[in-house]
Amino acid sequence: MKLIKIIFVLLFTLSLLSFSTCDSVKKNNEKDNIVLIKTTYGEIKIKLYEETPLHKENFLKLINEKFYDSTLFHRVILDFMIQGGDPESKNAQLGQNLGNGGPGYTIEAEFLSKYIHKRGAVAAARMPDNVNPEKKSSGSQFYIVQGKVFTGQELDKIEKNVNTTEKRKFFMSFIERAENLELKNEIDSLQKNKDMDALQKLSLELEHIIDSSYTINNELFKFTDEQRNIYTSIGGTPHLDKGYTVFGEVIEGMDIVDSIAKCKRNKMDRPIEDIRITISTVKK
Repeated sequence: MKLIKIIFVLLFTLSLLSFSTCDSVKKNNEKDNIVLIKTTYGEIKIKLYEETPLHKENFLKLINEKFYDSTLFHRVILDFMIQGGDPESKNAQLGQNLGNGGPGYTIEAEFLSKYIHKRGAVAAARMPDNVNPEKKSSGSQFYIVQGKVFTGQELDKIEKNVNTTEKRKFFMSFIERAENLELKNEIDSLQKNKDMDALQKLSLELEHIIDSSYTINNELFKFTDEQRNIYTSIGGTPHLDKGYTVFGEVIEGMDIVDSIAKCKRNKMDRPIEDIRITISTVKK
């Protein structure tokens, strides 16, 4: 009986140590996920998401390498976002066009429906769809959403536009299939002969087929009630959802983001006065 009691006490003690260790690791990870951006306008504190590990680890790696130090917020648009992370901005001349620099690699997209482009969201910039259909992120460039408040009707329009664009992409891939070669040739012939009436009639015949096939193979883009509440109250940039990876959010310093977004800029949206930054992890 005495031996059983000793074993029970040992097991209980080990379980407490295990729980304490796990809790400590979790807290340490949470500390590591907080970073501080110091700018000429003030400080912005950001929390990085655990659920986007590729972006989080890459961002922390670049911070530890001092990659971002002395770079600029090189593109700012009021009611939209402020963008930085271009290494070519470190020694750029005033007025020089920026936005093409990076570490020489991209990052696989990490889209999560729970992380949207609400006001204060931190997301990765990327090259456009025509050269980047997989929507891979830039290895270093990021932006912070300032955004604006939207109406329900505006969100309806965004949903429609997104779904129309995606259906158009689906249609283009549909007619490129080998089994649809005859159809593609017919469309090409009608376009070449500028027979718009026949082309419109054919398009109407195909519309139902494409809509049905797209709906079966794809989920229509639609904002949830929670997302609608966020975009109609605190605001953001909803048209970027599912197109760019959101990997963090501002927890302090949105007033600094607002001030930067309001600064004077040239035709390329580069601030007239350089806004330099340094980024470091927050140690508590």
